[in-house]
Amino acid sequence: MRRRSVSLLGLAGLLALPLVSIPQAQAQPQAQPRAQDQAAAADSLVSVGKPVTASSVEAAGFEAGKAVDGNTGTRWASLEGVDPQWVRIDLGASHTVSRVKLNWEAAYGKAYRIQTSADGSNWTDVYATTTGDGGVDDLTVSGSGRYLRMHGTTRGTPYGYSLWEFEVYGAPTGGGVPGGPAVPFGSHLKPYTAGTLKPSGAQATVDQKVVEYYNKWKAAFVRQNCGNGWYQIISPDADHPYVAEAQGYGMVVAATMAGADPDAKKIFDGLVKWKIDHPSSINPNLLAAEQDVACKSVNGGDGATDGDMDVAYGLLLADKQWGSAGTYDYKDLALKHIAAIKKDELNPTTKLLKLGDWSSSGDQYYYISRTSDWMVDHFRAFRTASGDTTWDAVRSAHQTQISRLQSTYASGTGLLPDFVVDTNTTPKPAPGQVLEDPNDGAYWWNACRTPWRIADDAVTSGDATSLAAARKLNSWIKTKTGGDPNKIAIGYQLNGTQISAGSEAAFFAPFAVAAMTDPGSQAWLDALWNKMLATPVDTSSYFSASIQLQVMITASGNHWVP
Repeated sequence: MRRRSVSLLGLAGLLALPLVSIPQAQAQPQAQPRAQDQAAAADSLVSVGKPVTASSVEAAGFEAGKAVDGNTGTRWASLEGVDPQWVRIDLGASHTVSRVKLNWEAAYGKAYRIQTSADGSNWTDVYATTTGDGGVDDLTVSGSGRYLRMHGTTRGTPYGYSLWEFEVYGAPTGGGVPGGPAVPFGSHLKPYTAGTLKPSGAQATVDQKVVEYYNKWKAAFVRQNCGNGWYQIISPDADHPYVAEAQGYGMVVAATMAGADPDAKKIFDGLVKWKIDHPSSINPNLLAAEQDVACKSVNGGDGATDGDMDVAYGLLLADKQWGSAGTYDYKDLALKHIAAIKKDELNPTTKLLKLGDWSSSGDQYYYISRTSDWMVDHFRAFRTASGDTTWDAVRSAHQTQISRLQSTYASGTGLLPDFVVDTNTTPKPAPGQVLEDPNDGAYWWNACRTPWRIADDAVTSGDATSLAAARKLNSWIKTKTGGDPNKIAIGYQLNGTQISAGSEAAFFAPFAVAAMTDPGSQAWLDALWNKMLATPVDTSSYFSASIQLQVMITASGNHWVP
Protein backbone atom coordinates (compact mmCIF):
# COMPACT_ATOMS: atom_id res chain seq x y z
CA MET A 1 0.00 0.00 0.00
CA ARG A 2 1.17 3.51 -0.62
CA ARG A 3 0.77 4.88 2.87
CA ARG A 4 0.40 3.37 6.33
CA SER A 5 -1.15 5.07 9.31
CA VAL A 6 -1.59 4.12 12.94
CA SER A 7 -4.85 6.03 13.31
CA LEU A 8 -7.94 3.96 14.11
CA LEU A 9 -11.12 4.38 12.13
CA GLY A 10 -13.77 3.83 14.75
CA LEU A 11 -14.99 0.57 13.25
CA ALA A 12 -15.31 -1.44 16.43
CA GLY A 13 -19.04 -1.71 15.97
CA LEU A 14 -18.73 -3.97 12.96
CA LEU A 15 -19.53 -7.56 13.81
CA ALA A 16 -16.97 -10.33 13.57
CA LEU A 17 -17.67 -13.58 11.81
CA PRO A 18 -18.06 -16.76 13.87
CA LEU A 19 -14.89 -18.75 14.33
CA VAL A 20 -16.17 -21.79 12.49
CA SER A 21 -19.33 -23.02 10.86
CA ILE A 22 -21.01 -26.20 12.05
CA PRO A 23 -22.80 -27.86 9.14
CA GLN A 24 -26.15 -29.45 9.96
CA ALA A 25 -26.46 -33.21 10.17
CA GLN A 26 -27.36 -34.81 6.86
CA ALA A 27 -28.38 -38.37 7.72
CA GLN A 28 -29.88 -40.51 10.43
CA PRO A 29 -27.69 -42.67 12.68
CA GLN A 30 -26.30 -45.63 10.81
CA ALA A 31 -24.56 -47.65 13.51
CA GLN A 32 -24.89 -49.09 16.98
CA PRO A 33 -22.17 -49.51 19.64
CA ARG A 34 -19.55 -51.90 18.41
CA ALA A 35 -19.87 -55.67 18.45
CA GLN A 36 -16.53 -57.08 17.30
CA ASP A 37 -16.83 -58.37 13.74
CA GLN A 38 -14.25 -59.86 11.46
CA ALA A 39 -14.45 -57.24 8.71
CA ALA A 40 -13.87 -54.34 11.08
CA ALA A 41 -11.13 -56.19 12.90
CA ALA A 42 -9.26 -56.55 9.63
CA ASP A 43 -9.02 -52.79 9.13
CA SER A 44 -6.04 -50.77 10.35
CA LEU A 45 -5.75 -47.86 12.76
CA VAL A 46 -5.42 -44.94 10.35
CA SER A 47 -5.71 -41.86 12.58
CA VAL A 48 -2.51 -41.80 14.66
CA GLY A 49 -0.46 -38.69 13.99
CA LYS A 50 -2.81 -37.30 11.36
CA PRO A 51 -3.61 -33.55 11.19
CA VAL A 52 -6.37 -32.65 13.63
CA THR A 53 -8.33 -29.46 14.17
CA ALA A 54 -10.92 -28.61 16.80
CA SER A 55 -13.58 -25.99 17.41
CA SER A 56 -11.75 -24.94 20.57
CA VAL A 57 -9.03 -25.90 23.04
CA GLU A 58 -9.43 -25.46 26.79
CA ALA A 59 -5.81 -24.41 27.41
CA ALA A 60 -2.22 -25.10 26.44
CA GLY A 61 -1.46 -28.78 26.77
CA PHE A 62 -4.90 -29.91 25.62
CA GLU A 63 -4.45 -29.39 21.86
CA ALA A 64 -6.43 -31.42 19.33
CA GLY A 65 -3.37 -33.39 18.25
CA LYS A 66 -3.20 -34.97 21.71
CA ALA A 67 -6.26 -37.06 20.78
CA VAL A 68 -4.36 -38.90 18.02
CA ASP A 69 -0.84 -39.10 19.46
CA GLY A 70 -1.21 -42.73 20.58
CA ASN A 71 -0.68 -41.70 24.20
CA THR A 72 -3.54 -42.38 26.64
CA GLY A 73 -1.89 -40.04 29.12
CA THR A 74 -2.50 -36.94 26.99
CA ARG A 75 -5.83 -35.54 25.83
CA TRP A 76 -7.72 -32.96 23.83
CA ALA A 77 -10.14 -30.81 25.82
CA SER A 78 -12.57 -28.20 24.51
CA LEU A 79 -13.59 -24.98 26.21
CA GLU A 80 -15.69 -25.65 29.29
CA GLY A 81 -19.41 -25.01 29.37
CA VAL A 82 -19.90 -24.48 25.63
CA ASP A 83 -21.99 -26.49 23.14
CA PRO A 84 -21.54 -27.54 20.37
CA GLN A 85 -17.91 -28.56 19.97
CA TRP A 86 -16.06 -30.76 17.49
CA VAL A 87 -12.72 -32.39 16.81
CA ARG A 88 -11.83 -33.38 13.24
CA ILE A 89 -9.22 -35.71 11.75
CA ASP A 90 -7.85 -35.37 8.22
CA LEU A 91 -6.93 -38.87 7.03
CA GLY A 92 -5.06 -37.36 4.08
CA ALA A 93 -7.03 -39.29 1.42
CA SER A 94 -10.39 -40.96 1.06
CA HIS A 95 -10.86 -43.98 3.37
CA THR A 96 -13.56 -46.46 4.12
CA VAL A 97 -14.21 -46.38 7.85
CA SER A 98 -15.44 -49.40 9.79
CA ARG A 99 -14.69 -48.62 13.42
CA VAL A 100 -14.33 -45.57 15.67
CA LYS A 101 -13.11 -45.76 19.25
CA LEU A 102 -13.60 -42.84 21.64
CA ASN A 103 -11.66 -42.98 24.90
CA TRP A 104 -13.36 -40.28 26.96
CA GLU A 105 -11.86 -38.43 29.88
CA ALA A 106 -14.30 -37.51 32.67
CA ALA A 107 -15.67 -34.72 30.46
CA TYR A 108 -17.63 -36.77 27.93
CA GLY A 109 -20.30 -36.26 25.30
CA LYS A 110 -23.87 -37.25 26.19
CA ALA A 111 -25.15 -36.38 22.72
CA TYR A 112 -22.76 -36.52 19.83
CA ARG A 113 -22.40 -37.61 16.20
CA ILE A 114 -19.63 -39.30 14.29
CA GLN A 115 -19.51 -37.77 10.81
CA THR A 116 -17.53 -38.30 7.62
CA SER A 117 -16.85 -35.88 4.78
CA ALA A 118 -15.13 -35.95 1.40
CA ASP A 119 -14.34 -32.24 1.36
CA GLY A 120 -14.34 -31.02 4.97
CA SER A 121 -17.53 -29.02 4.34
CA ASN A 122 -20.41 -31.43 3.75
CA TRP A 123 -20.93 -33.99 6.51
CA THR A 124 -22.75 -37.33 6.74
CA ASP A 125 -23.67 -39.01 10.03
CA VAL A 126 -22.40 -42.56 10.48
CA TYR A 127 -23.31 -42.72 14.17
CA ALA A 128 -25.34 -40.65 16.62
CA THR A 129 -26.41 -40.98 20.24
CA THR A 130 -28.19 -38.93 22.87
CA THR A 131 -27.41 -41.33 25.73
CA GLY A 132 -23.62 -41.36 25.91
CA ASP A 133 -22.23 -42.24 29.34
CA GLY A 134 -18.49 -41.75 28.94
CA GLY A 135 -15.79 -44.34 29.35
CA VAL A 136 -14.83 -46.03 26.10
CA ASP A 137 -17.22 -46.01 23.14
CA ASP A 138 -16.11 -48.67 20.66
CA LEU A 139 -18.35 -48.21 17.63
CA THR A 140 -18.96 -50.19 14.46
CA VAL A 141 -19.69 -47.77 11.63
CA SER A 142 -19.99 -47.84 7.86
CA GLY A 143 -18.92 -44.85 5.84
CA SER A 144 -16.19 -43.23 3.80
CA GLY A 145 -14.42 -39.91 3.45
CA ARG A 146 -11.19 -38.07 3.92
CA TYR A 147 -12.34 -36.30 7.06
CA LEU A 148 -13.96 -37.71 10.18
CA ARG A 149 -15.14 -35.83 13.22
CA MET A 150 -16.81 -36.16 16.57
CA HIS A 151 -19.48 -33.42 16.72
CA GLY A 152 -20.69 -33.03 20.30
CA THR A 153 -24.02 -31.28 20.88
CA THR A 154 -24.70 -31.97 24.58
CA ARG A 155 -22.05 -32.32 27.29
CA GLY A 156 -22.34 -35.04 29.89
CA THR A 157 -20.78 -32.79 32.58
CA PRO A 158 -20.63 -29.03 33.27
CA TYR A 159 -17.14 -29.02 31.77
CA GLY A 160 -16.36 -29.53 28.08
CA TYR A 161 -15.57 -32.48 25.81
CA SER A 162 -12.31 -34.33 26.34
CA LEU A 163 -10.79 -37.38 24.63
CA TRP A 164 -7.72 -39.29 25.70
CA GLU A 165 -7.69 -40.91 22.26
CA PHE A 166 -9.82 -40.69 19.11
CA GLU A 167 -9.11 -43.80 17.02
CA VAL A 168 -10.34 -44.40 13.48
CA TYR A 169 -10.02 -47.76 11.75
CA GLY A 170 -10.37 -48.24 8.01
CA ALA A 171 -8.55 -48.49 4.71
CA PRO A 172 -7.68 -46.14 1.83
CA THR A 173 -10.12 -46.30 -1.06
CA GLY A 174 -7.53 -45.34 -3.64
CA GLY A 175 -9.81 -42.58 -4.87
CA GLY A 176 -9.49 -38.80 -4.82
CA VAL A 177 -11.49 -36.26 -2.86
CA PRO A 178 -13.98 -34.66 -5.26
CA GLY A 179 -14.40 -30.98 -4.53
CA GLY A 180 -11.94 -31.00 -1.65
CA PRO A 181 -8.71 -29.00 -1.48
CA ALA A 182 -5.72 -30.60 -3.15
CA VAL A 183 -3.30 -29.37 -0.46
CA PRO A 184 -5.35 -29.13 2.74
CA PHE A 185 -3.85 -27.31 5.67
CA GLY A 186 -1.93 -29.75 7.82
CA SER A 187 -1.31 -32.26 5.02
CA HIS A 188 2.31 -31.15 4.48
CA LEU A 189 2.22 -32.43 0.92
CA LYS A 190 4.77 -29.81 -0.16
CA PRO A 191 7.91 -30.48 1.91
CA TYR A 192 10.50 -27.77 2.50
CA THR A 193 14.11 -27.98 1.40
CA ALA A 194 16.24 -30.42 3.40
CA GLY A 195 17.61 -29.04 6.65
CA THR A 196 14.83 -26.52 7.23
CA LEU A 197 13.90 -26.16 10.89
CA LYS A 198 10.40 -26.19 12.34
CA PRO A 199 9.27 -25.35 15.89
CA SER A 200 9.86 -28.15 18.37
CA GLY A 201 6.93 -30.35 19.34
CA ALA A 202 4.41 -32.64 17.70
CA GLN A 203 3.46 -31.51 14.21
CA ALA A 204 -0.26 -31.80 14.97
CA THR A 205 0.17 -29.54 17.99
CA VAL A 206 2.07 -26.94 15.96
CA ASP A 207 -0.62 -27.03 13.26
CA GLN A 208 -3.38 -26.62 15.83
CA LYS A 209 -1.74 -23.46 17.19
CA VAL A 210 -1.90 -21.97 13.71
CA VAL A 211 -5.58 -22.89 13.38
CA GLU A 212 -6.34 -21.28 16.73
CA TYR A 213 -4.60 -18.05 15.73
CA TYR A 214 -6.32 -18.13 12.34
CA ASN A 215 -9.75 -18.42 13.96
CA LYS A 216 -9.05 -15.33 16.06
CA TRP A 217 -7.67 -13.44 13.05
CA LYS A 218 -10.73 -14.39 11.04
CA ALA A 219 -13.10 -13.17 13.75
CA ALA A 220 -11.23 -9.87 13.98
CA PHE A 221 -10.75 -8.97 10.33
CA VAL A 222 -12.88 -11.02 7.90
CA ARG A 223 -16.07 -9.14 7.04
CA GLN A 224 -19.12 -9.24 4.78
CA ASN A 225 -19.91 -5.55 4.62
CA CYS A 226 -21.94 -3.63 2.05
CA GLY A 227 -23.69 -6.78 0.78
CA ASN A 228 -23.24 -7.77 -2.86
CA GLY A 229 -21.72 -11.15 -1.98
CA TRP A 230 -18.44 -9.56 -0.98
CA TYR A 231 -15.98 -10.69 1.61
CA GLN A 232 -13.27 -8.26 2.59
CA ILE A 233 -10.44 -7.91 5.11
CA ILE A 234 -10.91 -4.82 7.21
CA SER A 235 -7.88 -2.64 7.96
CA PRO A 236 -8.44 -0.50 11.07
CA ASP A 237 -4.81 0.63 11.13
CA ALA A 238 -4.60 1.80 7.51
CA ASP A 239 -5.62 5.05 5.85
CA HIS A 240 -8.91 3.51 4.68
CA PRO A 241 -11.17 0.71 5.95
CA TYR A 242 -10.17 -1.58 3.09
CA VAL A 243 -6.79 -1.68 1.35
CA ALA A 244 -5.48 -3.97 -1.39
CA GLU A 245 -2.65 -5.24 0.79
CA ALA A 246 -5.18 -6.65 3.26
CA GLN A 247 -7.28 -8.28 0.54
CA GLY A 248 -4.16 -9.92 -0.87
CA TYR A 249 -3.26 -11.27 2.54
CA GLY A 250 -6.80 -12.58 2.90
CA MET A 251 -6.76 -14.41 -0.43
CA VAL A 252 -3.44 -16.12 0.29
CA VAL A 253 -4.54 -17.08 3.81
CA ALA A 254 -7.98 -18.39 2.77
CA ALA A 255 -6.54 -20.59 0.03
CA THR A 256 -3.84 -21.91 2.36
CA MET A 257 -6.23 -22.65 5.26
CA ALA A 258 -8.53 -24.77 3.07
CA GLY A 259 -9.07 -28.06 4.83
CA ALA A 260 -8.89 -26.43 8.25
CA ASP A 261 -11.69 -23.95 7.60
CA PRO A 262 -14.74 -25.41 5.81
CA ASP A 263 -15.66 -21.87 4.74
CA ALA A 264 -12.29 -21.18 3.07
CA LYS A 265 -13.57 -21.42 -0.51
CA LYS A 266 -16.65 -19.34 0.26
CA ILE A 267 -14.48 -16.62 1.80
CA PHE A 268 -12.03 -16.80 -1.08
CA ASP A 269 -14.78 -16.45 -3.68
CA GLY A 270 -16.17 -13.43 -1.82
CA LEU A 271 -12.73 -11.85 -1.94
CA VAL A 272 -12.50 -12.64 -5.66
CA LYS A 273 -15.84 -10.88 -6.22
CA TRP A 274 -14.49 -7.88 -4.30
CA LYS A 275 -11.40 -7.82 -6.55
CA ILE A 276 -13.49 -8.03 -9.72
CA ASP A 277 -15.92 -5.34 -8.55
CA HIS A 278 -13.15 -2.92 -7.48
CA PRO A 279 -10.86 -2.70 -10.53
CA SER A 280 -7.98 -0.28 -10.73
CA SER A 281 -8.87 2.85 -12.67
CA ILE A 282 -5.62 2.43 -14.65
CA ASN A 283 -5.64 -1.30 -15.39
CA PRO A 284 -8.97 -3.06 -14.76
CA ASN A 285 -7.22 -6.41 -14.28
CA LEU A 286 -5.62 -5.03 -11.11
CA LEU A 287 -7.28 -4.21 -7.78
CA ALA A 288 -8.03 -0.64 -6.71
CA ALA A 289 -5.86 0.03 -3.67
CA GLU A 290 -8.29 1.69 -1.23
CA GLN A 291 -11.99 1.67 -0.38
CA ASP A 292 -14.02 3.68 2.11
CA VAL A 293 -16.61 2.60 4.68
CA ALA A 294 -19.24 2.47 1.92
CA CYS A 295 -17.01 0.04 -0.02
CA LYS A 296 -16.35 2.64 -2.73
CA SER A 297 -12.87 2.95 -4.25
CA VAL A 298 -11.22 6.24 -3.30
CA ASN A 299 -8.01 8.22 -3.72
CA GLY A 300 -7.90 7.78 -7.48
CA GLY A 301 -8.85 4.12 -7.57
CA ASP A 302 -5.44 3.03 -8.81
CA GLY A 303 -3.50 -0.10 -7.87
CA ALA A 304 -0.80 -0.93 -5.32
CA THR A 305 1.88 -3.46 -6.20
CA ASP A 306 2.06 -5.28 -2.87
CA GLY A 307 -1.66 -6.06 -2.86
CA ASP A 308 -1.65 -7.09 -6.50
CA MET A 309 1.28 -9.47 -6.00
CA ASP A 310 -0.60 -11.37 -3.31
CA VAL A 311 -3.92 -11.30 -5.19
CA ALA A 312 -2.29 -12.99 -8.19
CA TYR A 313 -0.51 -15.49 -5.94
CA GLY A 314 -3.72 -16.26 -4.05
CA LEU A 315 -5.54 -16.95 -7.33
CA LEU A 316 -2.80 -19.41 -8.32
CA LEU A 317 -3.14 -21.15 -4.96
CA ALA A 318 -6.90 -21.37 -5.44
CA ASP A 319 -6.51 -22.90 -8.90
CA LYS A 320 -4.28 -25.62 -7.43
CA GLN A 321 -6.57 -26.15 -4.43
CA TRP A 322 -9.98 -26.30 -6.08
CA GLY A 323 -9.48 -26.13 -9.83
CA SER A 324 -10.91 -23.40 -12.04
CA ALA A 325 -14.19 -24.93 -13.24
CA GLY A 326 -16.38 -23.36 -10.56
CA THR A 327 -17.93 -19.92 -10.18
CA TYR A 328 -14.64 -18.23 -10.99
CA ASP A 329 -11.90 -19.27 -13.38
CA TYR A 330 -9.07 -18.68 -10.93
CA LYS A 331 -6.34 -19.55 -13.42
CA ASP A 332 -7.64 -17.13 -16.05
CA LEU A 333 -8.01 -14.35 -13.49
CA ALA A 334 -4.50 -15.06 -12.18
CA LEU A 335 -2.91 -14.94 -15.62
CA LYS A 336 -4.65 -11.66 -16.41
CA HIS A 337 -3.52 -10.24 -13.08
CA ILE A 338 0.06 -11.39 -13.65
CA ALA A 339 0.10 -9.85 -17.12
CA ALA A 340 -1.28 -6.59 -15.70
CA ILE A 341 1.45 -6.49 -13.03
CA LYS A 342 4.04 -6.96 -15.78
CA LYS A 343 2.48 -4.21 -17.89
CA ASP A 344 1.82 -1.53 -15.29
CA GLU A 345 3.63 -2.37 -12.02
CA LEU A 346 7.00 -3.53 -13.33
CA ASN A 347 9.67 -1.15 -14.56
CA PRO A 348 10.57 -2.57 -17.98
CA THR A 349 14.10 -1.17 -17.84
CA THR A 350 15.24 -2.20 -14.36
CA LYS A 351 12.97 -5.28 -14.05
CA LEU A 352 12.23 -4.07 -10.52
CA LEU A 353 8.69 -3.59 -9.24
CA LYS A 354 7.25 -0.09 -9.19
CA LEU A 355 5.15 1.20 -6.30
CA GLY A 356 1.89 0.85 -8.22
CA ASP A 357 0.27 1.20 -11.61
CA TRP A 358 -0.05 4.93 -10.92
CA SER A 359 3.67 5.58 -11.40
CA SER A 360 4.70 6.22 -15.00
CA SER A 361 7.82 7.17 -16.92
CA GLY A 362 9.02 10.66 -16.07
CA ASP A 363 7.45 10.97 -12.62
CA GLN A 364 9.53 11.18 -9.45
CA TYR A 365 8.52 7.68 -8.30
CA TYR A 366 9.31 5.75 -11.48
CA TYR A 367 12.72 4.59 -10.26
CA ILE A 368 11.71 3.86 -6.66
CA SER A 369 10.93 0.36 -5.41
CA ARG A 370 9.61 -1.01 -2.10
CA THR A 371 11.68 -3.94 -0.78
CA SER A 372 8.73 -5.62 0.93
CA ASP A 373 7.18 -6.14 -2.51
CA TRP A 374 10.13 -8.29 -3.57
CA MET A 375 8.38 -11.64 -3.14
CA VAL A 376 10.74 -14.08 -4.82
CA ASP A 377 8.54 -17.16 -4.43
CA HIS A 378 5.73 -15.23 -6.14
CA PHE A 379 7.99 -14.55 -9.12
CA ARG A 380 8.67 -18.29 -9.35
CA ALA A 381 4.93 -19.04 -9.27
CA PHE A 382 4.23 -16.40 -11.96
CA ARG A 383 6.89 -17.95 -14.21
CA THR A 384 5.46 -21.44 -13.77
CA ALA A 385 1.87 -20.39 -14.38
CA SER A 386 2.46 -18.05 -17.32
CA GLY A 387 5.44 -19.68 -19.00
CA ASP A 388 6.81 -16.15 -19.42
CA THR A 389 10.60 -16.10 -19.01
CA THR A 390 10.43 -12.42 -18.12
CA TRP A 391 9.70 -13.55 -14.57
CA ASP A 392 13.06 -15.34 -14.42
CA ALA A 393 14.76 -12.03 -15.22
CA VAL A 394 12.56 -10.25 -12.68
CA ARG A 395 13.45 -12.75 -9.96
CA SER A 396 17.15 -12.45 -10.77
CA ALA A 397 17.03 -8.64 -10.72
CA HIS A 398 15.43 -8.54 -7.29
CA GLN A 399 17.73 -11.16 -5.80
CA THR A 400 20.74 -9.28 -7.16
CA GLN A 401 19.59 -6.10 -5.45
CA ILE A 402 18.88 -7.90 -2.16
CA SER A 403 22.46 -9.20 -2.10
CA ARG A 404 23.92 -5.90 -3.23
CA LEU A 405 22.00 -3.80 -0.71
CA GLN A 406 23.00 -6.13 2.11
CA SER A 407 26.69 -6.10 1.23
CA THR A 408 26.94 -2.39 0.39
CA TYR A 409 24.67 -0.70 2.91
CA ALA A 410 24.10 -3.26 5.68
CA SER A 411 27.15 -5.51 5.73
CA GLY A 412 26.87 -6.09 9.46
CA THR A 413 23.11 -6.60 9.66
CA GLY A 414 21.66 -7.67 6.32
CA LEU A 415 18.76 -5.24 6.86
CA LEU A 416 16.98 -3.76 3.87
CA PRO A 417 15.45 -0.28 3.68
CA ASP A 418 11.77 0.40 3.19
CA PHE A 419 12.42 2.07 -0.17
CA VAL A 420 15.19 1.96 -2.74
CA VAL A 421 15.79 4.96 -5.03
CA ASP A 422 17.77 5.53 -8.23
CA THR A 423 16.99 2.03 -9.44
CA ASN A 424 17.96 3.04 -12.98
CA THR A 425 21.54 3.93 -12.00
CA THR A 426 22.99 2.83 -8.67
CA PRO A 427 20.15 1.66 -6.40
CA LYS A 428 20.50 2.87 -2.83
CA PRO A 429 18.38 3.33 0.31
CA ALA A 430 16.06 6.33 0.26
CA PRO A 431 17.95 9.39 1.63
CA GLY A 432 14.93 10.39 3.74
CA GLN A 433 11.21 10.65 3.14
CA VAL A 434 10.41 9.80 -0.47
CA LEU A 435 6.87 8.45 0.00
CA GLU A 436 5.73 7.74 3.54
CA ASP A 437 8.05 8.59 6.41
CA PRO A 438 11.39 10.15 7.35
CA ASN A 439 12.54 6.54 7.93
CA ASP A 440 11.90 5.50 4.31
CA GLY A 441 15.58 4.60 4.02
CA ALA A 442 15.57 2.51 7.20
CA TYR A 443 14.31 -0.93 8.23
CA TRP A 444 10.85 0.30 9.16
CA TRP A 445 7.15 -0.52 8.70
CA ASN A 446 7.55 -1.86 5.18
CA ALA A 447 10.92 -3.61 5.24
CA CYS A 448 10.01 -5.38 8.51
CA ARG A 449 8.40 -8.01 6.26
CA THR A 450 11.55 -8.77 4.26
CA PRO A 451 12.98 -11.55 6.50
CA TRP A 452 9.70 -13.43 6.01
CA ARG A 453 9.50 -12.77 2.27
CA ILE A 454 13.12 -13.68 1.58
CA ALA A 455 13.08 -16.78 3.78
CA ASP A 456 9.75 -17.99 2.32
CA ASP A 457 11.67 -18.54 -0.90
CA ALA A 458 14.66 -20.01 0.89
CA VAL A 459 12.70 -22.75 2.69
CA THR A 460 10.57 -23.69 -0.33
CA SER A 461 13.15 -23.50 -3.13
CA GLY A 462 16.48 -23.97 -1.38
CA ASP A 463 17.86 -21.16 -3.54
CA ALA A 464 21.40 -20.29 -2.46
CA THR A 465 20.94 -16.52 -2.83
CA SER A 466 17.77 -16.47 -0.73
CA LEU A 467 19.35 -18.76 1.86
CA ALA A 468 22.41 -16.52 2.20
CA ALA A 469 20.29 -13.38 2.58
CA ALA A 470 18.00 -14.97 5.16
CA ARG A 471 20.88 -16.40 7.17
CA LYS A 472 22.62 -13.03 7.26
CA LEU A 473 19.50 -11.45 8.78
CA ASN A 474 19.09 -14.33 11.21
CA SER A 475 22.69 -14.26 12.40
CA TRP A 476 22.56 -10.54 13.10
CA ILE A 477 19.23 -10.41 14.96
CA LYS A 478 20.04 -13.49 17.07
CA THR A 479 23.32 -11.91 18.13
CA LYS A 480 21.83 -8.43 18.56
CA THR A 481 19.17 -9.69 20.98
CA GLY A 482 21.23 -12.35 22.72
CA GLY A 483 18.61 -14.89 21.68
CA ASP A 484 15.78 -13.01 23.40
CA PRO A 485 12.94 -12.17 20.98
CA ASN A 486 11.55 -9.69 23.50
CA LYS A 487 14.50 -7.47 22.63
CA ILE A 488 13.58 -7.14 18.94
CA ALA A 489 12.85 -3.44 18.58
CA ILE A 490 10.41 -1.53 16.40
CA GLY A 491 12.67 -0.49 13.55
CA TYR A 492 16.41 -0.18 12.95
CA GLN A 493 18.78 1.94 10.97
CA LEU A 494 20.62 -0.23 8.46
CA ASN A 495 23.66 -0.29 10.75
CA GLY A 496 21.56 -1.90 13.49
CA THR A 497 20.83 1.17 15.62
CA GLN A 498 17.42 0.85 17.19
CA ILE A 499 14.77 3.36 16.12
CA SER A 500 11.96 2.75 18.59
CA ALA A 501 11.41 0.71 21.74
CA GLY A 502 8.56 -1.72 22.25
CA SER A 503 7.54 -5.04 20.75
CA GLU A 504 5.42 -5.51 17.65
CA ALA A 505 4.51 -8.73 15.81
CA ALA A 506 5.23 -7.11 12.45
CA PHE A 507 8.86 -6.79 13.56
CA PHE A 508 9.57 -9.90 15.62
CA ALA A 509 7.51 -12.54 13.78
CA PRO A 510 9.24 -12.35 10.35
CA PHE A 511 12.58 -13.28 11.89
CA ALA A 512 11.13 -16.72 12.73
CA VAL A 513 11.15 -17.66 9.04
CA ALA A 514 14.75 -16.51 8.70
CA ALA A 515 15.63 -18.65 11.72
CA MET A 516 14.25 -21.72 9.93
CA THR A 517 17.09 -21.50 7.41
CA ASP A 518 19.89 -21.98 9.98
CA PRO A 519 20.40 -25.51 11.36
CA GLY A 520 22.03 -24.01 14.45
CA SER A 521 19.04 -21.86 15.40
CA GLN A 522 16.54 -24.37 16.82
CA ALA A 523 16.48 -22.76 20.28
CA TRP A 524 16.16 -19.31 18.70
CA LEU A 525 13.32 -20.46 16.44
CA ASP A 526 11.54 -22.02 19.42
CA ALA A 527 11.90 -18.78 21.37
CA LEU A 528 10.38 -16.80 18.48
CA TRP A 529 7.57 -19.36 18.08
CA ASN A 530 6.76 -19.18 21.79
CA LYS A 531 6.81 -15.40 21.60
CA MET A 532 4.20 -15.59 18.84
CA LEU A 533 2.07 -18.04 20.83
CA ALA A 534 2.16 -15.64 23.78
CA THR A 535 1.11 -12.69 21.63
CA PRO A 536 -2.65 -12.31 21.23
CA VAL A 537 -4.22 -11.11 17.99
CA ASP A 538 -4.12 -7.31 17.98
CA THR A 539 -7.62 -6.55 16.73
CA SER A 540 -6.59 -2.95 16.01
CA SER A 541 -3.86 -4.02 13.56
CA TYR A 542 -4.62 -6.20 10.55
CA PHE A 543 -1.01 -5.50 9.54
CA SER A 544 0.76 -7.12 12.48
CA ALA A 545 -1.83 -9.86 12.95
CA SER A 546 -1.82 -10.83 9.26
CA ILE A 547 1.97 -10.92 9.15
CA GLN A 548 2.17 -13.10 12.27
CA LEU A 549 -0.47 -15.49 10.91
CA GLN A 550 1.38 -15.95 7.62
CA VAL A 551 4.68 -16.40 9.45
CA MET A 552 3.06 -19.09 11.62
CA ILE A 553 1.74 -20.80 8.49
CA THR A 554 5.28 -20.95 7.08
CA ALA A 555 6.89 -21.91 10.39
CA SER A 556 4.46 -24.82 10.79
CA GLY A 557 5.39 -26.21 7.36
CA ASN A 558 2.16 -25.20 5.62
CA HIS A 559 3.37 -22.58 3.13
CA TRP A 560 3.62 -23.83 -0.44
CA VAL A 561 4.29 -22.43 -3.88
CA PRO A 562 1.73 -23.17 -6.63
